[in-house]
Amino acid sequence: MSDRAITNSKKIFITGIGTDVGKTVASAIVVEALQADYFKPVQAGDLSCSDTDKVKELVSNTNSKFHSNSYALETPMSPHAAAEIDGTTINIDTIKVPKTKNDIVIEGAGGLLVPLNEEDTILDLINSDYKVIVVSRHYLGSINHTLMTIKLLQEKGFDPAIIFSGDEHVTTEDIIKKMTKARVIGRIDDEPYFDTMVIKEYADLFRYRLEEL
Repeated sequence: MSDRAITNSKKIFITGIGTDVGKTVASAIVVEALQADYFKPVQAGDLSCSDTDKVKELVSNTNSKFHSNSYALETPMSPHAAAEIDGTTINIDTIKVPKTKNDIVIEGAGGLLVPLNEEDTILDLINSDYKVIVVSRHYLGSINHTLMTIKLLQEKGFDPAIIFSGDEHVTTEDIIKKMTKARVIGRIDDEPYFDTMVIKEYADLFRYRLEEL
C-alpha cells in the first residue's frame, strides 16, 4: 500500500475480529479523541449511507477531514467478490493514504484475512509504521477469532491494542488479555444509541491511552 502521508502524522489502522463487531463506532471515537482524519480504503455496499458518512455524522470536532474511498463497491460482500460483480479488480497499489497534517484513522473491512483480490487481503493494507487497534466483541468463538487476529499481527511485528465492544464478559476478556499481553484502550458498551455526545464522552475517556499508542 503506497503511503504518501506526511511522515509526522500518526496512522492508526482499525480492524476487527469479524464483521459487525463495532469497528465504525470505534473509528468515530478514535477520530474524535485525536481530532484525526478518517479514511476507509474499500467500502462494499451501503454506498448511500457508507461508513464514512456514519463516522462523519458522529464526529463533532471541526479539524477532522473525511476522505473518499479508493474503492466504493455496490454489493455488500467480501471486497474481492463485490469488485468482481462491479466488473473491476482491487489493486492495492492504487490505494493511497491521503496527505494530511492530522493523525489519520484507517478503517478496514471485516477481519484481517478478508480478501481484496486473488492475492491480497486487508492485512496487506497495513504498513509497518501503522498503529493497529483490534475491535473485539464477545460471541461464541470470539476468543479464538481475537487470539488469531492479535497473534497474526504480533507475528508480523505489530503491537496491537484492543478495544472491547459490547457488554462486559469477564472470563473472555481476562483470557484474551493474559494470552496476548495486548494493551486495552477500553470498552464501548451497548449503548441505547450513539450520537455526537456519546461519541465525545468515549473520546474523552479513551484519549489518554490513544495518545500513548
